[in-house]
Amino acid sequence: MSLFWTIWIAGISVGLILACVWLIKWTQKPVEGEAKLGETTGHSYDGIEEYNNPLPRWWLWLFYITIVFGLVYFALYGGLGNIPSILGWSQEKQWDEEMAEAEKSYGPIFKGYASQDISTLATNEEAMASGQRLFVTYCSVCHGSDARGSKGFPNLTDNDWLYGDTAAAVKTSIMDGRQGVMPAWQAVVGDQGVAELSAYVYSLNGRETDSVQIQAGSEKYKMFCAACHMPDGTGNPALGAPNLTDKTWLYGGSVDNIQDSIRNGRNGKMPAHAEFLGNDKSHVLAAYVLSLSKKK
Repeated sequence: MSLFWTIWIAGISVGLILACVWLIKWTQKPVEGEAKLGETTGHSYDGIEEYNNPLPRWWLWLFYITIVFGLVYFALYGGLGNIPSILGWSQEKQWDEEMAEAEKSYGPIFKGYASQDISTLATNEEAMASGQRLFVTYCSVCHGSDARGSKGFPNLTDNDWLYGDTAAAVKTSIMDGRQGVMPAWQAVVGDQGVAELSAYVYSLNGRETDSVQIQAGSEKYKMFCAACHMPDGTGNPALGAPNLTDKTWLYGGSVDNIQDSIRNGRNGKMPAHAEFLGNDKSHVLAAYVLSLSKKK
């Protein structure tokens, strides 16, 4: 955290506490005007009259105790940017300590799992229970709790794999992440070219559409798309280029969806998990992900 943000956070935090002190001192003053101390101010609502009296002492002391508690808390535990606390506590330090403690308990278990082949591990029910918990924690926000994904996020329960279904490929995806880039072609082929290309791609899995556009799109496909998606449209796992001949569509398989992909391109990112999962947990998670498609 920079010096600016440290000053900003510390200034606001301490300033608000001092403002509370000022507010309490200000509310202790009697109401000036016609009413004297101990007399009614003339304000009345539903039979309740307002008296010109200061706040009760016990109430004020509760406020003061709260303020003192806040100052002591800041001193002991921090909360003022990068200003160190007396106890040396920080959320990063607590996190590291808790993770180290968890590693002592569970590290040997995951290390034992990691010594097994992924395909073998996928049949271990106890290991897969751990893998499911890892999946729910780290993967479900994108791929869904049922792993069936959504638009832009692959379904992990089918047998369609952008980067291949080998254990090594799945583990690499988890540990190192993936960056799937589909360039935009609007500026290159124009509106007519987008329509023709989308018609051809739409027809690759046997669907029918305008034959003239299909023919024209076929020529453009060979020129602009075959290098990634292969001449027959079956895709290239080395590049993460999807198979266009099946019925699995990451961003939708309608003509409009295909045109949108061709016109504007796509940019999908799978974040790397190696830094916080490590090899052993990634090994178990890869086995779990592979087991999902084997259930079909």
